[in-house]
Amino acid sequence: MAEDGGRNKRLGRGLAALIGDAGIGTSAEPASGERTPPRDSRKVPIEFLEPNPRNPRKSFNEKDLGDLTESIREKGIIQPILVRPAAGKAGRFEIIAGERRWRAAQKAGLHEAPVIVRDITDQEALELAIIENVQRADLNPIEEALGYEQLTAEFNYSQGELAKVIGKSRSHVANTLRLLKLPNAVKDYLAEGLITAGHARALITLEDPSALAELIVEKGLSVREAEKLAQDPEILSKLSSPKKTAAALEKDADTRALEKRLADTLGLKVAVGHKAGKESGELKIRYGSLEQLDDLCRRLGVEPR
Repeated sequence: MAEDGGRNKRLGRGLAALIGDAGIGTSAEPASGERTPPRDSRKVPIEFLEPNPRNPRKSFNEKDLGDLTESIREKGIIQPILVRPAAGKAGRFEIIAGERRWRAAQKAGLHEAPVIVRDITDQEALELAIIENVQRADLNPIEEALGYEQLTAEFNYSQGELAKVIGKSRSHVANTLRLLKLPNAVKDYLAEGLITAGHARALITLEDPSALAELIVEKGLSVREAEKLAQDPEILSKLSSPKKTAAALEKDADTRALEKRLADTLGLKVAVGHKAGKESGELKIRYGSLEQLDDLCRRLGVEPR
């Protein structure tokens, strides 16, 4: 792959390097004393912006989006959206980084958005979209892995080259790509936040990872507990029995879709345990802090602790 070393180094520094190249915050003061905006910074109508179909980020947490909407409604968009001219569409722009800000701005009723316009290639646009989301920890592990796979497939990156561009270790890139080998049911758990990348790495070497993944979700097992179970052949044999495997796979697409909607709305991990042919079941909501528990109580109209 013929790559300019300087460009790789710049991209490896992340989105801030590219925005810095645009001159944000470095505009010269003219004689009149009024600030001149950077040469490629401007405001454009919200409807002139469109999402990048190649953006590795596919899911947007509704609670986080709601919080950002309120912030934008009060203070406006602080950091400009990075865009490039949309191919074959005069006057329109494709978002490279900042789709969440654009979505929130629409919800907040803004008519214009500040943008930085850069004329860059498909390859650079994909690199920057991945870099921004990875640095902000906005991608779930499966979205991150699919982004790495896309760069590798389309632009022939080696894992070492990819690690340098993204600013991650080679082992991180390799371990993330390995997650794509998991069964779809397990990848769904991972994408929905019901298990972590640490849990998933413990499952990768198993012959039937679905049964243990189901147990992790049902019991709320830690990564360490999952690793111990993964190394215990006797327990794994019981988990992999036909009865247990069938139970692990019986959660249908509608149930998983409901779990995702609930998780997006609450901003918490949700598991719906509804058995086919039965009216009863269970709903599990996991919180990561007492603040999240208090927020959930308020949403349910219950006085927090």
